Amino acid sequence: MIEDNETPGRTRANLDETDQSEKLCLDQEHFPGKAVQQDYHMPDVITIRVQAGKYSDSFQDVIVKIERPTYQKPFLGGFKNRITGVEFHNAGSQTIPKKPPDKGILVFCRETQTVFEKNKRQQTTNTTSTQMTKTGLYVSNKTDKLISPGKYFTAEEYNKRRLEAVIVLQRYFRRWHATNIVQKLREEKRLRLEWETQDELERKKEKEEKLRREHERRLNPKTKGDFELLYHALELWRQEETEQINRTLTGAERKAALCGLLEQEAQLIASIGRHKLNADEENRQKAILHFLNKCAQPKRWKAYDGKITEMDTQYTLRARELLEIYCSISMSDIPQDERIDVLLTVKCTVKEHECKLTQEIMELIDREIDLMSREVKECNLEGLRKRICTLFLQFIKIPKFNPEVARILKVPPDPLKLYKNVNCCQSCKNYLSSTAFPIPANSRTTGRCRLCCKLDNEARRRETFLKYKLILEKLRKSEADYQDDAKIVFLLQHQDLQYLIEKIWGCQSALSACSDLYDLVMVRWDKQHEWSPWNTILLTKDEADAHLKLCDLQKAYEAAFIHRIKHKHIRAKNCFAQIPAMTSFLQGSENQTNANEFLIATPIPTGTKT
Repeated sequence: MIEDNETPGRTRANLDETDQSEKLCLDQEHFPGKAVQQDYHMPDVITIRVQAGKYSDSFQDVIVKIERPTYQKPFLGGFKNRITGVEFHNAGSQTIPKKPPDKGILVFCRETQTVFEKNKRQQTTNTTSTQMTKTGLYVSNKTDKLISPGKYFTAEEYNKRRLEAVIVLQRYFRRWHATNIVQKLREEKRLRLEWETQDELERKKEKEEKLRREHERRLNPKTKGDFELLYHALELWRQEETEQINRTLTGAERKAALCGLLEQEAQLIASIGRHKLNADEENRQKAILHFLNKCAQPKRWKAYDGKITEMDTQYTLRARELLEIYCSISMSDIPQDERIDVLLTVKCTVKEHECKLTQEIMELIDREIDLMSREVKECNLEGLRKRICTLFLQFIKIPKFNPEVARILKVPPDPLKLYKNVNCCQSCKNYLSSTAFPIPANSRTTGRCRLCCKLDNEARRRETFLKYKLILEKLRKSEADYQDDAKIVFLLQHQDLQYLIEKIWGCQSALSACSDLYDLVMVRWDKQHEWSPWNTILLTKDEADAHLKLCDLQKAYEAAFIHRIKHKHIRAKNCFAQIPAMTSFLQGSENQTNANEFLIATPIPTGTKT
């Protein structure tokens, strides 16, 4: 500190000492042999001893907390030591600037950052003078205009005129807006009528196509469903003819007509039987090729990225080779040289395995080659060639010669596995696998096999289950789309669905009473719960789509309609709740109470324990 009576010249010595200390900070490599001051790191808190007063001899310790800057200090002036290169800043840059107080107002906003400029011309006042007519000066008034004041109107009249103008504008605007709305409604009506016409045409075309397909299936039956339709049509024709004979004839004429009808029915059944034999032969060839193609397919699995990976094993390659040989040997109308090459290939293939079957195949091949060398007609070789194909197919189906076929055969090679899934048919007394028995949900035994059921249906009732199978297939597909782990629909068979549609719902829609089963579907009554016989409704396709879009059934339907549907649900539950497999799916005590409402109305005999 420099006292008031001292001059800066007296502190020259102190400055020299400061210069000397700064010189010590030079790097030792620049000034070898001199002491170099070590780097000094100031602590965060230091203690300073300060004199208590100007003329006091006492001192006190003051704790000073060092605040380190968190930003790069701007250079606001100072000086630099030429020797050491150290910069000394002024006090303004040594102190952290004060933070302005928070005024509670957003200062930096978009409005303050953006300036909208506007240019406007301005002109300062200019003093002018006007020359008037006077004695000795004439000013022409030819170009002067006479301005007279107009009619004065009040503010009320001004506002009234503006209101009238606004009303006129609103009138034209509303007219324009109404015209647009009418045009839009007219366009929507036109599109709606076009859509309804197109939809009606599509429905009509679909119905015609369905009838055409049914007619085609009856003319050229190929599958079991086709023959069911054919027998059903035969039964309807027989009933109509019988009713007409009973209504129009009596006595001996009636008996003769019934006998003639019986003969016609027998002829039609024989014709259907011939068609069935031809269809069975064609289906048998398709089944054989499907069986062999299934054996020859490579192994497939899906990777994590969704791609399908295929891999051929030695067994699949063997199965593919046998498939190609079978297709070649089954071909007809091929040249004799190619036929001989195919037979020699078959002979080389079966020669690898010595057994009675392969010896018989080789003998038949040698016989056919010998007969072809003798120029025997091909029509006489047809039976021999069929025999060779049949024996070679037997060869393919043996797991020892074709290992891939072991996983597809219905009868497994290991008899111990067969014993677990074999049941006896109560009608034909044959022991068949469990898959050969139709098991409805309410059955407790296996009963008759599918073949016996089909024969009984063709001989007596001649019913067709195609419509119920289609409804069940659509129902299962729709339930699978919900992805809520539905189970009940996959337990029911088409016999159960037939009972539900015929006995509970009367084969008609609950809303429109439509009785065309091809257009009816079963959907959930409450879409929040799983489908079940007590949570379903029978509707047409359009009605089902509209029903599934409803959020509140109580508001959408009347109370009488809901009561009628609930009554059908109670009847269905009383029927299907007796099935052991269905008891685990009964939902809640409330549903159980509703299920018992029908039983409560039934009187209980005296002495019966409840």
